[in-house]
Amino acid sequence: MVNGVIAVIIAYLLGSIPSAYIITRLRTGKDIRQVGGGNIGARNVFVEVGKVAGIAAGIFDVGKGAAAVAIAYWLSGEHQLFVLGAGLAVVAGHIWSAYLKFSGGNGLATSLGVLSVLMTRELLIALAVTLVFVAMTRNPVLSFNISLLSVPVSGWFFKEGDWLFVIFPILLMIIMILHFLPLTLAKAGGIESYIDELLRRKRT
Repeated sequence: MVNGVIAVIIAYLLGSIPSAYIITRLRTGKDIRQVGGGNIGARNVFVEVGKVAGIAAGIFDVGKGAAAVAIAYWLSGEHQLFVLGAGLAVVAGHIWSAYLKFSGGNGLATSLGVLSVLMTRELLIALAVTLVFVAMTRNPVLSFNISLLSVPVSGWFFKEGDWLFVIFPILLMIIMILHFLPLTLAKAGGIESYIDELLRRKRT
């Protein structure tokens, strides 16, 4: 029990490490929050700082998601509730970093790391769905959130009806949407403008 709680706390603190912020500071001396779109994520680093820096930030973010789950397995004795809790905590840490006054990135790369360990086959299906939606919307973060809808279904199938693996990806999606959607709608100027943008319609 105690080890499981410790694993969740470690996951949150690990997720909170802002790789994009640190790498940008080291490479340019700038604050990534003041550069480009202001997102504290690998994509913004890739575009504004450089490909190598962006890839490094992405690898770190994926890695901390996978590492948090692996640590939780080790500490909790593979207790599913604590392992899944650690998976949620590391993504929450990335989105609401304790080191950056609870601001952070979208959680996409970190979620990939979590799912790569917990739900590998389900992730592969979701990535295939993501590619379809990226082609339609040109928005990888939104597309991945939509593709997560496939994970509970495939999770039910591959995990033989274990409800924990149905509820987990739904909670993961909710966490990401709570951060991503309000910011995106505000930037687009409202839900109607955003839908028009996704459908590539011009407003008159």
